Amino acid sequence: MRDRLTRRVDTGSVATHVLLSLGALVMVFPFLWQLLTALKTLPEAVHVPTTFFPEQWNGASFKEVFTALPYGEMLGNSVINTVGRTAGQLVFCSLAAYAFARMRFRGKDVLFALFLSVLLVPSSLLILPQYDIVQRLGLLNTAPALFLPGMFSAFGTFMLRQFFLSLPRELEEAARIDGAGPFRIFWSIMLPLIRPALAALAVITAMWSWNDLLWPLVVNTDPAKMPISAGLTSLEGQFETNYPVMMAGSLIASLPMIVLYLFLQRHFVQGIAQSGTKG
Repeated sequence: MRDRLTRRVDTGSVATHVLLSLGALVMVFPFLWQLLTALKTLPEAVHVPTTFFPEQWNGASFKEVFTALPYGEMLGNSVINTVGRTAGQLVFCSLAAYAFARMRFRGKDVLFALFLSVLLVPSSLLILPQYDIVQRLGLLNTAPALFLPGMFSAFGTFMLRQFFLSLPRELEEAARIDGAGPFRIFWSIMLPLIRPALAALAVITAMWSWNDLLWPLVVNTDPAKMPISAGLTSLEGQFETNYPVMMAGSLIASLPMIVLYLFLQRHFVQGIAQSGTKG
């Protein structure tokens, strides 16, 4: 009987590992194809039928991408855009989430419902009014134009609010007895307890900001002021596209986000798992 149970457990374990391995292969395959294409020559990359491995290993595309584009400046713009949006959302969303979760004021539920209604509006509909505001402020083709409209999000407020709701109120009551004010309670007691949620929001916001394409293309037309996501689109020509150079640039651009996710992976998974524990 024990042998049969062991066989069943072993069979289930093997099947689980096989499925997970296949899923991992599916997720890794685009990066592998990207790397192999970057190591091909242009005639080989556009040859039909295509080949998986390069016949002639060529690493010149990784050097050419820095001459085809102001790549260093674009990477710097991407960093500024990502850091600005992420820092802004962590500050503003945490303050708003704490107010909605722990404070009592008239019209709180109605105001929070209005916040959530923003999630129903497609972001593309907000481009024209945002562009008009940025233009009136004289910020076109500047770094602040990239991150200012994205320094707050209803999703981040909702996510952090769920975490604040899960914390026991006895912590606040004990702090009030000791003479702590609302901001002191928020900064010294509540905020450190939601570090997993902050890490998850930071990763989500950073990846979204790093890959954002439409808004940077609209607000910054100067190549030296574009982030790398918008700059790579200029490598696509009307009649011919240098796919090895484009793949090399995309691969280099994706490395910072991969490193960020690996660094915050444990907090990110924990934050996503706990974000809906209490409504």
